[in-house]
Amino acid sequence: MKQNIANVTLVVKDYDEAIQFYTQKLGFEVLQDVQLDTDKRWVLVAPTNSQGTALLFAKAVNERQAKSIGNQTGGRVSFFLHTNDFWRDFNNMKTMGVVFKEKPRKEDYGIVAVFEDLYGNLWDLLELKE
Repeated sequence: MKQNIANVTLVVKDYDEAIQFYTQKLGFEVLQDVQLDTDKRWVLVAPTNSQGTALLFAKAVNERQAKSIGNQTGGRVSFFLHTNDFWRDFNNMKTMGVVFKEKPRKEDYGIVAVFEDLYGNLWDLLELKE
């Protein structure tokens, strides 16, 4: 049996502002944007040419969900964006105004730096060693 994780939910304040951040600042592409009802959409985004997991934006609809925006994992790194060229993507993201929480560092597994999305969720930008 073969399985894979297809999508991961990211709770957002607004679909369009999330789309703008992820496409304009991180270079992701919109895979699907379908209106399900008056207030609910099915929005999937992923890095361009990605063959892996996509983010499913879920607009917060109550106070409990709104409290999780930007803190879905209690302040820990939530997501890991792998790249084949760390410095290209790091510099492009900095130019686009993405906030890095630390300077890039070399680890046994590769080069990494933590950045935050528009809501404060923490991400690793990571180029793994071959």
